[in-house]
Amino acid sequence: MSTPVSTFPHPYRAFTAFLSASFAAGPPPRRQFLPAEFRETLLAGAGERLPLLDAPVLAWALAERIHDADYLRRWRAGEVTRAEERALGFPWSPAVVERGLASSGATLAAVQDALALGLGINLGGGTHHAYHAHAEGFSFLNDVAISAQWLLDEGRAARIAIVDLDVHQGNGTASIFAAEPRVFTLSVHGANNYPFQKEVGDLDVALPDGAGDAAYLAALQDSVFPALHAFAPDFVFYLAGADVLEGDQLGRLALTPAGVRERDDRVFRWAALRGIPLVLVMAGGYNKNPQTLIAARLGTLDAALEAMGQRV
Repeated sequence: MSTPVSTFPHPYRAFTAFLSASFAAGPPPRRQFLPAEFRETLLAGAGERLPLLDAPVLAWALAERIHDADYLRRWRAGEVTRAEERALGFPWSPAVVERGLASSGATLAAVQDALALGLGINLGGGTHHAYHAHAEGFSFLNDVAISAQWLLDEGRAARIAIVDLDVHQGNGTASIFAAEPRVFTLSVHGANNYPFQKEVGDLDVALPDGAGDAAYLAALQDSVFPALHAFAPDFVFYLAGADVLEGDQLGRLALTPAGVRERDDRVFRWAALRGIPLVLVMAGGYNKNPQTLIAARLGTLDAALEAMGQRV
């Protein structure tokens, strides 16, 4: 899908946002995903805030820096089992592969923006359940892991923090970087939610079912920011999952829209005040009320632009 860049002036026109395929083309049909008409509403709102660009397609060689070569070969060829399809969450098709490459390409393109301007945005991404050699939880390629490895390999960052605030633990990411001291994997997630067998990250904060704004923001203040300060990253990936909201079909927490906005404000301000480049990926969101989800997504964009936009 070709998405023209708007010609009217944007308040933060120095920045752009990349459309990963989950927004441009839509994911495979599942009741939890945002219906097409609401995706268009979300894209219209995002386009009022900054120019939108098509996601470039990731080169397979870059995926191989993180993922097993035979695993990638089989998925390219469609040589996958029913068990692998069930673990992913939908059947294999060429579109699944194309979406994975576009989503990962969008995150890598956002990295380039972050290096140049301080902020890069992928309107999708956050496929944090993809492991080195197997797919899980709607995640075929681990877009953030691929981009983090690129930064290390190219010498563009030395200490990377992956701040995963999706309601589900980033198990694939934690596994991939378990032995990599230059990458700090941090996850705040539902204790009793998928994945039911968690990996061990550098910091895991598990919250009980029904935890709301106060408990969540306390976890940020008491655990997340002290850990980030101690690690002292020079690059940050932020997975801003909207599935922490009350009413999410795949989440068990109970944040309000105001709580999610406060969460986002704090993360972006933390990075902006320290001059740390940050890539935003939207990660999960499956709310029963599409308007609630759209408002949260746009609020995350506003928080990013307001905090990081002060630097350009």
